[in-house]
Amino acid sequence: MSTPDGSLPPTPDPRLLLRRVDKSYDGLDVLRSLELSVAPGEFAAVIGPSGSGKSTLLNLVSGLDHPTAGDILVDGEPPRTRSGRVAYMPQKDLLFPWRTVLANTALGLEAQGVRRTEARRRAAALFDAFGLDGFQNSYPSQLSGGMRQRAALLRTVVLERPLLLLDEPFGALDSLTRHDLQRWLAHMWHTYRWTVVLVTHDIREAVLLADTIHVLSPRPASVTARIEVPRPSRGGGGPRSLDPVTAAEVEERVLAALAAPVGAPR
Repeated sequence: MSTPDGSLPPTPDPRLLLRRVDKSYDGLDVLRSLELSVAPGEFAAVIGPSGSGKSTLLNLVSGLDHPTAGDILVDGEPPRTRSGRVAYMPQKDLLFPWRTVLANTALGLEAQGVRRTEARRRAAALFDAFGLDGFQNSYPSQLSGGMRQRAALLRTVVLERPLLLLDEPFGALDSLTRHDLQRWLAHMWHTYRWTVVLVTHDIREAVLLADTIHVLSPRPASVTARIEVPRPSRGGGGPRSLDPVTAAEVEERVLAALAAPVGAPR
């Protein structure tokens, strides 16, 4: 859409930008010349073969590790663990069994210096939206797998960071629970419009949730395809609505990109 004077509106600066990123460990090349850009409010999925470096990518973006070469910028600055710009949810929920659910969800805020009373107040305010109201004083062992994952996500988003990293958050759940949580996450994104980078091995999950799907090659990984998911309406039809025929077509494009030889036209 053009502005009143006929010019195109300015393109927002990317929330996340990776330029020719390499990563090696003891002579093993994991990432090579990887390029990736994610706009503010975008839900991006990263998918690739097992062992292609998807979790390594998130470690670099979070500031837990550093690239061998290339640039990584979050809102124009290199990522650091204490930058206050990135929140990272790993594959396991990592809830402490001796802490209540409320105490677990407030832990990140407390770790960054927020007083315990205030940290728990902020976390408690999200319990209803995350479907956890009434479980504030329960312990992780009293929760279902899906509820534990929602608690882990609450602990992550209560930090209010501009960029949210999710590393296969539903991979260990049974198929029915995983499907329910995918729909729930779609609704939560629709409500809060976080900027998300989701690492997943599930093509259908990527198509359901993401605006863009970034396909990695085998190790040493680079992004070999960027596939846009054509939502019929960003504002209507429910969160992440997509008709079955279009969804199947996008899945086929992702499968073809994963199967294509490295260097082949995409």
